[in-house]
Amino acid sequence: MRVSLGLRVLLGFFLLLAIGGWCLLAIVVQEVKPGVRRATEAGMVDQARLLAELVSADLGARPPSRAALADSALARAVHNAQASPLSAQIDGLRKQTLDTRIYVTDRDGIVIFDSSGRHLGADFSRWNDVYLTLRGQYGARSSRDDPADDSSSVMYVAAPLRQHGTIVGVLTVAKPNRALAPVIARSEHKLQWTALGLLATALLVGATLVWWLNRSIRRLEAYAHAVRRGEAVSLPALDSPELARLGTALEQMRRQLDGKAYVEQYVHSLTHELKSPLAAARAAGELLLENPPPPVARRFVLSIGEQVARMQHLIDRLLQLASLESRPPLTLTPQPLATLVQSQVALAQPAAARRQQQIRCQLAAATVAADALLLGQAIASLLDNALDFAPDQSVIQIIGQHQDGGYLLTLIDDGPGIPDYALPRLFERFYSLPRPQHGKSSGLGLSFVREVVERHQGSIAIDNRSDGHSGACVRLWLPVATASQIVAD
Repeated sequence: MRVSLGLRVLLGFFLLLAIGGWCLLAIVVQEVKPGVRRATEAGMVDQARLLAELVSADLGARPPSRAALADSALARAVHNAQASPLSAQIDGLRKQTLDTRIYVTDRDGIVIFDSSGRHLGADFSRWNDVYLTLRGQYGARSSRDDPADDSSSVMYVAAPLRQHGTIVGVLTVAKPNRALAPVIARSEHKLQWTALGLLATALLVGATLVWWLNRSIRRLEAYAHAVRRGEAVSLPALDSPELARLGTALEQMRRQLDGKAYVEQYVHSLTHELKSPLAAARAAGELLLENPPPPVARRFVLSIGEQVARMQHLIDRLLQLASLESRPPLTLTPQPLATLVQSQVALAQPAAARRQQQIRCQLAAATVAADALLLGQAIASLLDNALDFAPDQSVIQIIGQHQDGGYLLTLIDDGPGIPDYALPRLFERFYSLPRPQHGKSSGLGLSFVREVVERHQGSIAIDNRSDGHSGACVRLWLPVATASQIVAD
């Protein structure tokens, strides 16, 4: 299965981001619990130090003992705090119990005060918090209340009780890690949701980037297909500088290939079409070398002149079509189409009068964006065809009307019509039907007309009349000029 470039980019981008995000999230989550505990321990250090100073001041010169601490300010404060209801809302977390535990040991490490009442008289002299503090060091430990339950661990931080600069006991503040679990769980939950949100955002950004990339690629693809179909298209605007350079390279390659193919096609077509008149002129010239009678010689000379004129007409038409096809986009200006048609009709009137033909116009007013010279030549070519195929004393009708947001120009003649086999080939170069008066033409007129119409963003179709009469019907549609084009002109 072939995977598109855009999907590969998206998957690679997302996979790279997901792996990096997962590693970062794992590191951050692993640091949440130690970070919260370090912050809590720092607070417990301050709390133990302050309470130790208060207890030392309350004892005065008395040595720390169970009796001395039973009626101390510390004992009363602990009793009152435990008896008073507690309800605190901390960033969405409700706290309703007093989690902090306090105990005091004498200089031998024997517990003489315990806010929980569970360890009075116990020997804590070997616990790190008491052992290290009695020796003037920082004392702290983390121990489980239940050795089999990891969640029962408790943090202990101690501070010394001093009298006249001598350590006479230890005050320890204890806080169960279970009390920190909601804060840790909430932090981890927030981090996970934030990571998911970042991944979703990254996926959206990646999809947008892929869409943006695919849009430019699709434009290049459409441009390539249009070139393959032979359409006159320009290089589309591309969003990426890299793709723009690629498009420019493709455009330059297309122009070079088009130029080569263009020359080859025209040379081939020209040599093919010149064969017949050259052969006829050569045959006439060879016969003239045999000194035929003057009337016969005159006929051969006239034949040579006709063939030369035919070749000249063919070359002129080819140059005209080549000039049009190699032009850059036309500069179109607003032109009154009815006036343009009537000017070409006036030029064709002498030819029509020789055969007693009439040209009748019924034209609605319209303004089109056009190159007046080229469009006039195209209309003149269509008129010449109609006059050549129409019989003497016939009528050529030209009707102009608004249709489908543009202007439809229809030419109707009373000629013999078009054979069915010829209809699909009318716009082929060098394809021509015999004319009643002049024989075959160069076969380039309709190719020129179609090229002109397409360069004006219009369309043209030729068919037999559908009203029961013989003859051909040409339908030429052009877009009308917009208001901005008319104002700009």
